Amino acid sequence: MTLLTEQQRTRLLANGAARATGQAIDPYPIVKLYTLDAPACWLLTELDADGDRAYGLTDAGTGFPELGRVSLSALESVRGPKGLRIVADPHFNARQPLSAYVADAQRDGSIND
Repeated sequence: MTLLTEQQRTRLLANGAARATGQAIDPYPIVKLYTLDAPACWLLTELDADGDRAYGLTDAGTGFPELGRVSLSALESVRGPKGLRIVADPHFNARQPLSAYVADAQRDGSIND
């Protein structure tokens, strides 16, 4: 199973390459991952050249969303309390750059999009 489409992977890698070269970027999230049976959510903007480590806003459902890196291969193996996998939201369309999602999530204690 793969969490990303090829188009999403290409866009995430391009953002990751831009940051790796020192460019100051504040991209719109490209993909939203979430659990069907728990309150966890990830808004991802970048992917390292290794194709596994992604960067974005993470919300484990504990009230403390934060920026960070996550392994896509690790997420693919995660199961929620009812055994359901993490999935990508096929209808997600980012409405603002990552910095605005971070500000909203820190104010609200969760990602609300």
